[in-house]
Parts: sequence; C-alpha cells; structure tokens
Amino acid sequence: MRFRDRNHAGELLAEAVAQLGLERPIVLGVPRGGVVVAAKVAQRLRCPLDVVLVRKLRHPLQPELAIGAVGEGGEATLAPWARRSVPAEAIEAEIARQREAIRRRALLLRRGRPRTSVAGRDAVVVDDGAATGQTMALALELLRTEGPTSLIAAVPVASPEALELLEERADRVVCLQAPASFQAVGQFYERFAPVADEEAAALLAAASAVERDV
Repeated sequence: MRFRDRNHAGELLAEAVAQLGLERPIVLGVPRGGVVVAAKVAQRLRCPLDVVLVRKLRHPLQPELAIGAVGEGGEATLAPWARRSVPAEAIEAEIARQREAIRRRALLLRRGRPRTSVAGRDAVVVDDGAATGQTMALALELLRTEGPTSLIAAVPVASPEALELLEERADRVVCLQAPASFQAVGQFYERFAPVADEEAAALLAAASAVERDV
C-alpha cells in the first residue's frame, strides 16, 4: 500500500487507533513529519494533540555514540555501561545541553503553550513511519516514567525490525503494514516532502484552539 501523503496515512491510521476504544487518549506526534499524521489521529479521537521531544545523549569523545536519552518530563535514561565509563560531570553537562535543546524546540513548536501531561492517560505516540524504531522506542521509554495508563505506538508503516522493537516497548502497537521489502519510509508515500517547523507548529496551534472551544 502507498499513501498519497501524510494526511492520507493519518486518516487510515486514525481509524485503526479508534478501534482500540481508548478512554482518556492523548496523541503525541514525533516532530516533524509525525505531527501531520498525529493531527489526523487526534481529530478522529477528539483528544489533545502534543509533541514528544527526545534527544539522544552523546558520548563526549564519540558524538555519534549514544549513551542514553533525555525527554521533557522524565529523568534521563543511560546505557548500563555509561556511568562506569563516562565521567559524571561529562554526563551531567550533556544532559544539560540536550535539555536546553529540547526547551528551545518546545518553545518553537508550542509557541509558549504548556506541555500536556500524559499521567493517567492513554498516550498514543505517532510517527509517519519507523525505519529503525529507535526514536520512538526512546520516546516510549521516557514517557513510561511519567505514569501513563498505557503506551500505544502508532505508525502507518514500519520495517519488520522496527515493529519488533516497538512491540517490546509499547503496551500496544498499531501498524498498518510492515513489509519484508521495506527499505525506507518514503517509498510508501507518493508525496513525502519535508515538514517545516512552522507547519508542525501551526497544526499544534490549531488543535489547541479546537480543544479550548470544545
């Protein structure tokens, strides 16, 4: 199956997520492309829309090597070996840098609106696809520390390997297709142009306005 664009994928994914019958859902898009898909899911579920922001923590001597991750509301998670091999001051400095990067990104995307809590809610984490699943897996791991009722990973398409990883981290996974022929997320879209921060921010603002009017 090829989706016309992210809106089309979101509409189809929304119908599948709606079948779960979630009682107190909140939809969290992975910026930036995931926000377009997530907006359609939130519209269908008539629930709040927000973003989930995650940053990898980098090794001080090997920036390409991740030693953990940090999100907005939870504690940083570290690989078991990190505290043994990386000086504590280097870890704390990296956590501070990445938290500041998250703060700036949150301000840009939410335009000053407060973050929506996932505590006691069914958190549906949405992206436009999952090639490795690592970003969403990190998001799920960090969100778990914030006390959601359940964690649902929802994607229109994933590689079989990514799907397996998400099934390990989420309580439930909604994936429309995970073909063995998977090479890249974009191959399953007719139109897959990059999404600008401004477009993602506008979708979040529109969803917030609708929520206030309800």
